[in-house]
Amino acid sequence: MIFLDGSHGEGGGALIRTALAFSALTGLTFEVDNIRAGRPQPGLKAQHLAAIKALEQICNGKTNEVNIGSEKLRFVPGKVKRGIYEIEIGTAGSISLVLQAIIPPCLFAPGKITLKISGGTCGKWQASVDYISNILFPQLRRFVEKIELKVLKRGYYPKGNGLVEVEIVPRYHSFAEFIEKRHDLRLYDLKQQGTLEHIKGFINLSKELEEKEVGRRINDSIKPYLKDHDVPITIDVEYADSLSTGGEVLLWAIFSRDGQADYENPLILGSDVLIEKGKRSEDIAKEAADKLKEEISSGAVVDHFLADQLIPYLALLPGSVMKTGKVSDHALTNIHVVERFLPVKFEVEKGVVTVRLV
Repeated sequence: MIFLDGSHGEGGGALIRTALAFSALTGLTFEVDNIRAGRPQPGLKAQHLAAIKALEQICNGKTNEVNIGSEKLRFVPGKVKRGIYEIEIGTAGSISLVLQAIIPPCLFAPGKITLKISGGTCGKWQASVDYISNILFPQLRRFVEKIELKVLKRGYYPKGNGLVEVEIVPRYHSFAEFIEKRHDLRLYDLKQQGTLEHIKGFINLSKELEEKEVGRRINDSIKPYLKDHDVPITIDVEYADSLSTGGEVLLWAIFSRDGQADYENPLILGSDVLIEKGKRSEDIAKEAADKLKEEISSGAVVDHFLADQLIPYLALLPGSVMKTGKVSDHALTNIHVVERFLPVKFEVEKGVVTVRLV
């Protein structure tokens, strides 16, 4: 039994998501109290309940009775099962945050897993589903035969109701098998930025913004801000039917290692900005470009969103290293939880994060 204090560190939901993921992954029971004690409205939120309910299905997990606002959770995992799972978060609850809790155990399922999740596809203080697909998932392909995310319906704040489908075809059919064979995999080696080769982007917006050509205006405004990098810039624009007005600009920079793309250790820096009422298209474009330029100029290999999310996966391959511009409180919370479940020790110094066996 592992006991956790939910008020540790930033006292938010990251501790719950990471504990759920590693409990289902390792088969270890955990108990946590003071859930989200550092937040104005403590206790579980809808997206935490959705992750709990999903893992109850995926690994036959058992819990105490929990509801929105519950400040104590006991989770007893079972065996991860292959299958198709439908997960409903409700309104604009974050699909991406739920994925953080359920992806790790699904990577080592005994067969193919398909996740159909309804909720919000982007929002404040979270990575969007497009960020997950284009920036996080390339870093996870070493573990699986296939991992893919499709957006079937956009869901913007406040009504949400988006829908994504994630398909995972495992390479290792249990976590034990992975541990036995993981020496065959390359470690994460993300400490040198490499040479910038290409900047890509994706602008997704609700359909009613098409008449005012918001997507085109943002696209046209971004490129002058990035031209000094002297690399190809490719940005796609997509309008979609949705219940609420909204959108997102996602940019990512792709680097090469010794003049060649490295598909096993991809070098990708990302940034994203929400499209919201009251914000001029030109200001959104500048904000998006400035955020990416800041990541590039910092010398980081991993942006701050990715650093938070990669901590659990670095722990699976001790000896791995990554360099980021800033190690956030979320990342430190993830380190704290992972070290409780696995025999690993992280070291953080000047933005460089390393992990070793203990």
